[in-house]
Amino acid sequence: MKDRRSFLKTAALGAAVFSLDGVTAAPTRRTAKPGQPIVVSTWDFGRAANAAAWEILKKGGRALDAVEAGVKVPEADPNNHTVGFGGFPDRDGRVTLDACIMDENGNCGSVGALEHITHAISVARLVMEKTPHVMLVGDGALQFALANGFKKENLLTPEAEKAWKEWLKKSEYKPIINIENSSYGQGNNPTTFNPLKLPGNVYNHDTIGMLALDAQGNMSGACTTSGMAFKLHGRLGDSPIIGAGLYVDNEIGGATSTGVGEEVIKIVGSHLVVELMRQGYPPEKACKEAVERIVRRSPAKAKEIQIGFLALNKKGQHGAYCLQQGFNYAVCTANNCDTLIDGKHYF
Repeated sequence: MKDRRSFLKTAALGAAVFSLDGVTAAPTRRTAKPGQPIVVSTWDFGRAANAAAWEILKKGGRALDAVEAGVKVPEADPNNHTVGFGGFPDRDGRVTLDACIMDENGNCGSVGALEHITHAISVARLVMEKTPHVMLVGDGALQFALANGFKKENLLTPEAEKAWKEWLKKSEYKPIINIENSSYGQGNNPTTFNPLKLPGNVYNHDTIGMLALDAQGNMSGACTTSGMAFKLHGRLGDSPIIGAGLYVDNEIGGATSTGVGEEVIKIVGSHLVVELMRQGYPPEKACKEAVERIVRRSPAKAKEIQIGFLALNKKGQHGAYCLQQGFNYAVCTANNCDTLIDGKHYF
């Protein structure tokens, strides 16, 4: 009997240390009680986006409506140079937007290389709801938007245009860690590129990915960006690609990504994170495994770029992990709608 009790005690301790498939259990963050709404989003400016989403969630609204309303905030912010209006253009001086959205039933919609429309996320939702397709791109996406009442606008702000003309003097294009977090607006010279801005502050403007769980226990997600500054015209990153920049499974949870989209696409990153959560990984651990997979594929390249993943499961637990220091995410619940958490990093 003593040996049997010792065995059971040892087994119980082992279960506390390991979860499914030998995954080391990690502390999980839960800022909402099970069954209560929660919204999480990438970067510090996600706090304003979360506040808009919360206005819907606190009234018992649908998560899909919440994520659309939330990401529309940075889309309309001219001071955010990698999302929507005011985004830095491609190397031809054209602002092109990418976005996708996914609901609790697995329905999804996406737009890529969309010009002249501020709220790409709303066009993506209409693609989901009004067409038999998942993605529309380029002129086709613009025509669809105009046919559905969207207003054609010039998205290239004077500040973004000045930055582009400054870049043209050298036309250097290479991934730099957290370059999306840098600002061209500094002091008396708004066109001076400043890569020394520290991450984790107001200058952190990158792709926004948002995940929300509503009072009915349903989850939806949204992702929107103007992409890499001065990219080749027509370039698409991971943001408009279901499974790469965003994925939601209402049985398990959702995930979104930020950073150099090409590397996220190669591992179908957000889908990978959700599938790892299906196997029992907590959100942060699932994000970490996705980051480590990118490192294993190309260790040298991984040291030179930034990629971050954010995940939320159906229990309201959330977590993130990134390659380099500097990625953070915002959390909003009934208890606190102004939480900002630094993601753990590999390097």
